[in-house]
Amino acid sequence: MKAIIGKKVGMSQIFDENGHVIPVTVIEAGPCVVTMKKTTERDGYETVQLGYEDVAERKLTKPEMGHLTKAGVSPKKHLREFNLENGAEMNVGDLVKADVFKAGDFVDVTGTSKGHGFAGVIKRHGAHRTPTSHGGGPVHRHAGSMGSSSDPSKIFKGKIGAGHMGVDQVTVQNLTVVKVDPELNMLVVCGAIPGPKGSLVTVKTTVKTHRAKNVETGISHNPQKASGRNPQKASARSK
Repeated sequence: MKAIIGKKVGMSQIFDENGHVIPVTVIEAGPCVVTMKKTTERDGYETVQLGYEDVAERKLTKPEMGHLTKAGVSPKKHLREFNLENGAEMNVGDLVKADVFKAGDFVDVTGTSKGHGFAGVIKRHGAHRTPTSHGGGPVHRHAGSMGSSSDPSKIFKGKIGAGHMGVDQVTVQNLTVVKVDPELNMLVVCGAIPGPKGSLVTVKTTVKTHRAKNVETGISHNPQKASGRNPQKASARSK
């Protein structure tokens, strides 16, 4: 897995070679520094801890500052652990830049969604209003009845209701990297990612499986499929 920490810059659009508009999000990715390596012998698992964004020393606690001083790196505001594919080859103090990715890679972007404050069930969960005819009362946007009888005498967990909307960790999967600029520490991905401008995001190799396209069609041996019942039709179809 490849990964990096960055900030959402904002959205824009670019044009491909065919003149089609591609909506993109620009991410300021890195540079990140390796602040710690965890090993199976010492910690029970193997990961690499990356630090991102310089910060004043007075804004860190003594344990945080001691951890970074031991690693020999400058004070960092954000620390995240990743199970990198080349983690065994990396050392404390190494830099991870935007060029760890390349155009055409598929990534998952994790961020914190925008906060919308206290919201009702219609805005927060998409609930419907009550009828607005005579006798409906002033409760058209209320949650409605939640009560049950003496059995079970409670509201089940997960019932929708009004409350704090947003500020949740959200991951958008399977986005395509359109452009990489290591000099500007810039990643351009196709589509939207969670969070407002300037919010912290992590970019990782997608967990989705991508199969190669335009591969020669094979003949199934499953008798419930047409290609299994009549292989000649399947071979003719693949030509």
